Amino acid sequence: MRFAFLNWRDSTHPEGGGAERYAEQVSAGLVRRGHEVTFYCAAHGTARPLEWVDGVRVRRQGGRLGVYAASARALRADERADGPFDVVVDTQNGIPFFAPLATTTPVVNLLHHVHREQWPVVFGPLASRVGWSIESRLAPRVYRGRQYVAVSGRTRDELAALGVDPAHIAVIHNGTDTPLATSAPRSPHPSIVVLGRLVPHKRVEHAIDVVARLRPLHPGLRLRVIGEGWWHDRIAAHAEASGVADCVDLLGFVPEEVKHAELASAWVALAPSVKEGWGLCVVEAASHGVPTIAYEGAGGLSESIVHGRTGMLVESLDDMTREVSRLLADGEARTELGAHAQDYARQFSWGGTVDSWERLLVHVASKKAPVAMTDAQSLGV
Repeated sequence: MRFAFLNWRDSTHPEGGGAERYAEQVSAGLVRRGHEVTFYCAAHGTARPLEWVDGVRVRRQGGRLGVYAASARALRADERADGPFDVVVDTQNGIPFFAPLATTTPVVNLLHHVHREQWPVVFGPLASRVGWSIESRLAPRVYRGRQYVAVSGRTRDELAALGVDPAHIAVIHNGTDTPLATSAPRSPHPSIVVLGRLVPHKRVEHAIDVVARLRPLHPGLRLRVIGEGWWHDRIAAHAEASGVADCVDLLGFVPEEVKHAELASAWVALAPSVKEGWGLCVVEAASHGVPTIAYEGAGGLSESIVHGRTGMLVESLDDMTREVSRLLADGEARTELGAHAQDYARQFSWGGTVDSWERLLVHVASKKAPVAMTDAQSLGV
């Protein structure tokens, strides 16, 4: 079968993150099972307009906003040349591609999280109102009656609150790679890790605030931040202004083996984001036995973390600071949470994610009614 994925960026984009990794893992997994996949995303830098990556045909066109119209044109051109796809997957990253207006092929709307809280953090008042209006009012109308996929139950519930029929929303979680073997030991000094893009809504500044408050209580405390992004200089300036620049390491992008070594050496992970659809960073840390502390109201983080068992969910920066301090001081509690987190992480594999997607796409291609499920195997296709 032939599938198209419309995604804002790909993982080679400087602002690529978890959503891109999700779409690429699913696309590559489908190709390994004998399907054809074309991946439409934004152009950037010197990236090739057309290339093959893991068997996936990647087409890059348009910029930050131009990618929407450019991808729609490319999709139409490809369908005229090669015939219609069996299913088009339209990733709604705040604003969808509105694929139903560009093709008569069955469309699946993939949504990682609702951006209600994120719009005002990233954009000004006017742009925020326009963006939220498109996401909360226009998009549900355009995709009414079509199949949705959410990456967590929390996202499903938020979609339902916007008027999307819950009976049309399937939940397909992120997978997790088998952690790379590493000989890196736990750090001999207290170490906190943050993994993710450096953008405003990830609120890495909160992790810096925690370090500034706890440094006097936990000698040798360090914060290791893995990831890059356009907010880097603001974060560095915040560390300097907080008086902890000497114990905050902004590592930028690192190779996979370095990332896994950093996670394995950490004592505690923080995910202070405003909102996450799932929390791939949480499960990656968990795969090395590292518990994560995050905010309870931040969407799918309340599913990737089982409160009190695999990590902690808190209400405020004060609460986060107290929990970090408690875990840094209590090795037994850290070890217990980390062990449970590691067991929990093993439940989520990319193979299982691709299984669910393949079954769902076959179902949608047959033009059957949308379904609600948390396990695509229940379709029996």
